[in-house]
Amino acid sequence: MKFEIITLFPEMFSAIREEGVVARAIKKSIISISEWQLRDFSSNKYKNIDDKPYGGGGGMVMQVKPIRDCIAKIKKQNPKTRVIYLSPQGQKLNQSLVETLASFDSLTLLCGRYEGVDERIIENDIDYEVSIGDYVISGGELAAMVLIDTVSRRLPDVLGNQDSLKDSFTDNLLDYPHYTRPETIDGQTVPQVLLSGNQAKIDAWRNEQSNKKTKQKEKGEIKYNGEIIGRRVCN
Repeated sequence: MKFEIITLFPEMFSAIREEGVVARAIKKSIISISEWQLRDFSSNKYKNIDDKPYGGGGGMVMQVKPIRDCIAKIKKQNPKTRVIYLSPQGQKLNQSLVETLASFDSLTLLCGRYEGVDERIIENDIDYEVSIGDYVISGGELAAMVLIDTVSRRLPDVLGNQDSLKDSFTDNLLDYPHYTRPETIDGQTVPQVLLSGNQAKIDAWRNEQSNKKTKQKEKGEIKYNGEIIGRRVCN
């Protein structure tokens, strides 16, 4: 899997290059990450890639030509790459979308800044517009790192233990609770079923807990210290 990153801040990606699952996948040559400095595609001496919005308003808008020229150069090297714009207006990143993205050989991730990109890029040059959640962050770089991490986890041989693939959402269920040593701490104990050695009972308990957690989330239940104290209101 090739990840091509269009960004104003390529140095930010050193974090995932050097540590964790993504770094190990790079060392195994399962994935590669290439950063493209968008300012290299600016046609003015100041290397600006943004301008004031038509119609007025605060902030600046990333221009069409530098982005389009960068995408064209990437596609010249890698014609089948899928182009993704990280944006709060995009479709929500979920496990189903992750599985789809993991099936491609190459993803080009456009990291927005300022007020975002000229709409004509979204209309003409983008295959997927993706959001990692309903909140605001400073730019698309952090969102791109989230996407790289979650997609990489779904690729063969990235995770050493195949059981690690059984995360939350893989079966449309949240993950079950996990416990480790010691058996008792500060009056809290591990559920006896996990100590029983009966794998069938353990699997049944875990499935029950996964369903319970999933239903609680679907109901919007808010928990504090293990107690339900309210429910989220969705408008």
